[in-house]
Amino acid sequence: MLVGHQTWEFPNQPVIISTGTVGGPFEAKGNIPEAFDILHDDTWLKQPSFEKAHQLMMEEACQIAIKKSTIKKEQVEFFLGGDLINQITPTNFTAETMAIPYLGLFSACATSMEGLALAAFLINGGGANYILTGSASHNSAAERQYRYPTEYGGQKPPTAQWTVTGAGSALVAKNGTGPKITSATIGKVINMGITDPFNMGGAMAPAAADTIVAHLRDRNVDASYYDLIITGDLAKIGRDVSFELLKKSGINITNNQYVDCGLTIYRDEQPVQSGASGSACSAIVTYGHFLKAMKAGELQRILIVATGALHSPLSIQQGDSIPCIAHAVSIEKGSGTS
Repeated sequence: MLVGHQTWEFPNQPVIISTGTVGGPFEAKGNIPEAFDILHDDTWLKQPSFEKAHQLMMEEACQIAIKKSTIKKEQVEFFLGGDLINQITPTNFTAETMAIPYLGLFSACATSMEGLALAAFLINGGGANYILTGSASHNSAAERQYRYPTEYGGQKPPTAQWTVTGAGSALVAKNGTGPKITSATIGKVINMGITDPFNMGGAMAPAAADTIVAHLRDRNVDASYYDLIITGDLAKIGRDVSFELLKKSGINITNNQYVDCGLTIYRDEQPVQSGASGSACSAIVTYGHFLKAMKAGELQRILIVATGALHSPLSIQQGDSIPCIAHAVSIEKGSGTS
């Protein structure tokens, strides 16, 4: 199963049998509203706090994924998930609600693909038959933890990104109908010394490029093997920087082939500065948009490279630079996918 130095290939090819996606009112006005199973018209979701709303969206995404499948919740052996909030508390409370054996994960905005990679690894090796995995984020909750509460109305530089309010989950199975998970590359922590928390795209770009290079090297395939190579939430700044880094590394990739979830979810006229971010970003765009295109026959093979900035409020206050990571998962159209 291990190929090269940091990539797993899954000979048993676990299947994504169903997904669940939830978004807020800003996402409803975005570029891909059809990617969501539920769109809320209020960021509070009738909850007493943004963190409670965050938790509710994660619960809804998980419940939708199970409801859309042919199995019962009791058949799911494990739940793998995480978010951006301290001690991943919204996901912890979601795990309590779901009452499924749980492994909490934190790779910031790369959590979605960390969970999908580990789910595929466990199922491919016979460790489970069904695993639920997902991630969520909330704009207002993330803003007051990492930057300034939205009530401050503080201005942001053009490099800043808009945290997605939403959740995305996937139900991965040993057998079934749906897109197949064929491989995963686990990224290394890359730190280029950037200390500006408003420039996460630039901070994460080298990690994305490093993981893509490793994935193609380990699998001994060219970038053209994939219809699309999709980064998680580098947005405009990070996407352009990582594209140039890939070119300098000798990766033959076209501009149209290299896309970013952070540039997909919102419309150009929405005030999101450089683009979208948040641990829900890659989860929603992958599970709600690109897998839908794959099921429609528009895509055959994709590589999802979710990127995460592994900083905390304390590390930024102490002047530390931002360590970053990227995890990649390859997904192919299953023979029974329709």
